[in-house]
Amino acid sequence: MNALRSIVAAAAIVTLLPGCALLGGSTPEPFDTYELNAAVPSVGGRQTRRQVLVTEPSALKSLDSENIVIKPSPGTIQYLKGARWADRLPRVVQARLVETLQLSGRVGGVGMPGEGLAIDFQIIVDIRSFEIRLDGGDRAEVELYVRVLNDRNGVVRAGRLFSAMAPVSGSGNDDFVAALDRAFGIAATEIVDWAISVI
Repeated sequence: MNALRSIVAAAAIVTLLPGCALLGGSTPEPFDTYELNAAVPSVGGRQTRRQVLVTEPSALKSLDSENIVIKPSPGTIQYLKGARWADRLPRVVQARLVETLQLSGRVGGVGMPGEGLAIDFQIIVDIRSFEIRLDGGDRAEVELYVRVLNDRNGVVRAGRLFSAMAPVSGSGNDDFVAALDRAFGIAATEIVDWAISVI
């Protein structure tokens, strides 16, 4: 009886193997993984000893992923083939804004949630646009709406929309991402200067 059960079990496994091969037989296409660079902050300007927290930005689902967004026409969303961000885009933007603030040397301290800072102000970002536009001149477009929140009383000190564009020089993935990096750098530098001016 035991021998019969073993034969039946072996036959079942052999029957399932072709199905397993069909499910996992194709090798996934490799991805090039990209990062953003921290912006080069402006020299001089107002300084403060206050400590700042940069929260994880909010974004629509199309931007809240590792995919790199391309818009061939208004209202049409595609993703850059064979390329992705090193992490979800909001986390990448958050990390690079923190680094840009740190490089400025113009705040008492800056960090992310969970790092134990005694926070004076929060920088809250909504990613409105972070994409390559192909409708009339290939270009990178970045729009970030930023609010500065007083952490002591919950009052929003100020809010502003930051928009930046950079032309795409070339047609490869590296060229598209380089343009996004340049546009982000422009916006990030402006955000740091503005945020420090209002806290």
